Amino acid sequence: MRLTDIHRCEIRPGRLVTWTLHPTTVEGVAQLPEDTRPPAYVQEAHVRTARTVREDGLFVPTWLGTAFDIPGRVDLDVLQEALRTWTLRHETLRSGFRWAHGPLGTPGSDGGAGPAHDELRRFTLAPDDVVLHREDVGVFADGAALPRYLQDRFDIAADALTWPNFIYSAVVRDDSTSVYMAFDHTNVDSYSIFRIAHEIHQLYTAGLDGTALDTAPVASYVDFCASERTHADGIDESHSIVAEWRKFIARCDGKLPNFPVDLGLDPEGPLPTQKLMREWLTDDADAAAFEAYCRPYGGSMVGVLAATALIVREISGQQVYRTVVPFHTRARSEWSDSVGWYVGGAPLEIPVGEVSDFDGALDLVRTALRAKRPLSRMPIARVLKLLGSDFRPTSPDLYSIVSFVDTRDIAGSERWDDLKAYGLIRVSYGDQVCAWITRLHEGLQFAARYPDTDVAQKNMRLYVAGLRDLITSVAREAPRPEEARSAYSGARGTARPAPTEPAPDSPQPSGALTRP
Repeated sequence: MRLTDIHRCEIRPGRLVTWTLHPTTVEGVAQLPEDTRPPAYVQEAHVRTARTVREDGLFVPTWLGTAFDIPGRVDLDVLQEALRTWTLRHETLRSGFRWAHGPLGTPGSDGGAGPAHDELRRFTLAPDDVVLHREDVGVFADGAALPRYLQDRFDIAADALTWPNFIYSAVVRDDSTSVYMAFDHTNVDSYSIFRIAHEIHQLYTAGLDGTALDTAPVASYVDFCASERTHADGIDESHSIVAEWRKFIARCDGKLPNFPVDLGLDPEGPLPTQKLMREWLTDDADAAAFEAYCRPYGGSMVGVLAATALIVREISGQQVYRTVVPFHTRARSEWSDSVGWYVGGAPLEIPVGEVSDFDGALDLVRTALRAKRPLSRMPIARVLKLLGSDFRPTSPDLYSIVSFVDTRDIAGSERWDDLKAYGLIRVSYGDQVCAWITRLHEGLQFAARYPDTDVAQKNMRLYVAGLRDLITSVAREAPRPEEARSAYSGARGTARPAPTEPAPDSPQPSGALTRP
């Protein structure tokens, strides 16, 4: 599933239909009791940051989405029931937040401003109260007007400071229907997005055929949030994980690292707009050969990080590559089918100035990841809260990321190209770089959002060109996958590692933002 934005996902004209929660359902939320399961630290930090940015006068949409086709003439009633059934499977979609002014105060309902000590409280709809409302928006004959309309609609309907904060839509034509779904980040991560097309197709096909399908709820992200938060609240500022992060942030001048090339930023200027960059790095053969070469060191993710460290040294001269590496937190198999924001991060320092070749960089990255990955199991927002004045947030994006995900084992991924399936990124404002390298059946795809400056564009182009050249050169010098399987089976085996799950946006800081 290629990552892109709403303007580059093959939107074609047709009749637009949307689904949101029914107005009577939304009106009843005010009477719901508090759900004692707290928000995850990453959810709370995301909402607080959105509120801070909004109070500063800037609207920064951060929704994620998916797009895919249903071939043939669609039955909208069957599709609506498939969407409702899918919604009921994932409890986070019927759960939201509201502000309470103090521990015993009166809950607010709009996510508006309030005292700094406001608490974020959860509420959750009962399954029987989930009713979808369908709206026939009308026919769009202009292929350019439709993506603009969808983006504007998604910005409002999938906003972090409102509830409900998701929307489903379909562009209906005689020969096919394109489905577009958008969610505030509190509900989903990229792995969640990658799974949706197959699940909706299964439910829709079963509905058409009248066949039985297991539609029981999966493990709840809301339960995961409560469990993770209980664990995170068990540490204090003396914990070794906090100490590790404190040292890392001190070496980053009290911040978390941006992408280590010149981005042409004005330290005194407003938050810049961003641009999207997306392109293919390699085909399947070169991607497989690169993976085979890197397998003794841990696989393609290690290779991508090692390549990045070498390339940014070449561009910027930095001898130590510092970054925060995103990892999924679906530590138990029960969470594998669950929709939610299952992401943690680990601080990584690669003294790339000490090595002269790719193998040396691979060894450094492997060693660092083995040592630091356990830190990703503690929510970054909890650690930063314990750091207090030792950390100074400066941006709605807490840090830049370069992430890698192998999607080939995700159900239905072999059909993504035929179904015109995409993961959708909202590109708006930001002074960080978020880059995603995705292993698809067709090869390696690169996508990034980055500050819209001439300097950033030049250096990002240099980075991507260097990444492509290095991966390709390594791949074409490496044994072919059939040879590599024999050569490396004794060292590390041939199974692909579990995907390292990034969020298409990095976790958000809690507290006021200051520009550097």
